[in-house]
Amino acid sequence: MSTSLADLTEALLHHARRAGADGADAIAVDGTSLSISVRGGALEQAERSEGVEIGLRVIVGQRQACVSASDIRDETLREMASRAVTMARLAPDDPTVGLADREQLSTLRNGDALDMCDPGPDPDPAQLERIAQEAEAAALAVKGVSQVQAANAGFSRSQVHMAASNGFAGGYARSDHGLSCVAISGEGLGMERDYFGDGRNHAADLLSAEEIGRIAGERSVARMGARKPKTGAYPVIFDERISSGLIGHLLAATNGTAITRGASWARDLMGAQVLPSDLSIIEDPHRPRASASRPFDGEGLPTRRRIIVADGILMEWTLDLATGRKLGLPSTGSASRGTSSPPSPAVGNVALTQGAQSRAALLREMGTGLLITSMIGSSINATTGDYSRGASGFWVENGEITYPVNECTVAGNLRDMLLTIRPANDARPHLSRVVPSLLVEGLTLAGA
Repeated sequence: MSTSLADLTEALLHHARRAGADGADAIAVDGTSLSISVRGGALEQAERSEGVEIGLRVIVGQRQACVSASDIRDETLREMASRAVTMARLAPDDPTVGLADREQLSTLRNGDALDMCDPGPDPDPAQLERIAQEAEAAALAVKGVSQVQAANAGFSRSQVHMAASNGFAGGYARSDHGLSCVAISGEGLGMERDYFGDGRNHAADLLSAEEIGRIAGERSVARMGARKPKTGAYPVIFDERISSGLIGHLLAATNGTAITRGASWARDLMGAQVLPSDLSIIEDPHRPRASASRPFDGEGLPTRRRIIVADGILMEWTLDLATGRKLGLPSTGSASRGTSSPPSPAVGNVALTQGAQSRAALLREMGTGLLITSMIGSSINATTGDYSRGASGFWVENGEITYPVNECTVAGNLRDMLLTIRPANDARPHLSRVVPSLLVEGLTLAGA
């Protein structure tokens, strides 16, 4: 690309001002991705994409509009700006629209300290095919595995640059390496499927293909002979691989967009207890080599370590400038921005307080109940917190796994569920959401 991302964003701002915008911000993303899938030892699918995406938001009075494109010719940039200003003039007034003040802007303008970009060479298709084949072979070597549905290796690299008419300009780069494997055990109607995968910013941190394939194979074999569990009220453990989803429901309920719309079961819980008193949720957007780290937010504000829940008490909503203005509160530096839409609040890296005991100890504490390792479907009422999801995993008796289960439903209410959680100590620290296995009391199971 002959034109830099910084030049593109500055050109968009220039054309926006000439078209009559009172204010504007622009974003440019240069991305490359490569994905390889193998099956039966042979290449099954290869995908590659690369290109530059640009987005422009213009503000006219208290009205705004967004446009995006993948064509970076100057005539396209001029047309984007003209069209955006015309759209903004037709949009309804919104008193919360506006860029950040200069004194609010982040002084950190790059992501060098976050170490999110692998300095090594990009892997070529042959390398990715080879490690995918190694993962598949490792899964097939597990006794009881009948086939591998897919082994996938992928890589992406992206560079982001943002600029605004308030003087902000900054950017950062990120790379991602990933490898996953889906293994199948058994035959015919008795087939069971499970998976394992890993994703890192740096290739050197990625788990080996042999380990990924082996774990996928062992998980699928452990599911052989699955049947429906008992129906009734039982405690449930959400395994570490899916437990972050439970905390994600709390993060969604405390997002400023949901709060300002009144469409959240947590809308009246600021300052109230939402977790047990020994648990906290902390966001850290500056954690090195983490997939959701960022040096500044989507409006150019500084990102910071913040305590969302402290000792069980809800301390902050997650806000961008607009939702903060609606609530009479400052932004929490949480704006997320794409090329085709205005900023909106979002949470990055978060961690829940870990417990002192292993998952095995948590199983013993539970006694009899369900260990959930996979969930499907979702029926969650965002306003009331009523929760119902399909689940599969393992039935536990006297603290020991007895048999695999599938085709069951777990139901409860999120507010009640979150107040009872007890964590294990098995969270993986490199993930963007560091959440261990969680024991939840009193859910209703619908099985056999």
